[in-house]
Amino acid sequence: MDKKPKAAPSASPPAIVAAGGIVVGRGAHEGKIAVVRRKRYRDEVALPKGKQQGDEAVELTALREVKEETGLQATVCGYAGSTHYFVGSVPKVVFYYLMEAAGEPQPRDTDEIEAVEWMTPDAAVDALTHQEDGNLVKAVFGVGRRGLR
Repeated sequence: MDKKPKAAPSASPPAIVAAGGIVVGRGAHEGKIAVVRRKRYRDEVALPKGKQQGDEAVELTALREVKEETGLQATVCGYAGSTHYFVGSVPKVVFYYLMEAAGEPQPRDTDEIEAVEWMTPDAAVDALTHQEDGNLVKAVFGVGRRGLR
């Protein structure tokens, strides 16, 4: 009898992969970055981001999500870093790119996003709901957090 060993069950669920942007403004928004207020999570202030679709390249996920959530066409200037956390028991990794806003905003996802706001990086660090996001902005721009300037 030729029995094949059964595959061991996965020790952990697959990770959720997402991507987003730290979008730097131009013109009237010079020196500021775009943050979003989400309707789904009451009073959440976050960097624009979302889940990867299929085998979509992570950088393309970031550009797509920034456009959907902010209405901004953006160009990638470089990799900014990543954040990691759990959604229930599932690990999630979010890859962020430093981006520059290009052109005027187009229509955006108003079902999910309540508002898009422009803040200085320092103000954004204080306003962002999740410490992981604030730590990333702090690292990218060298700003403080809640009085630790």
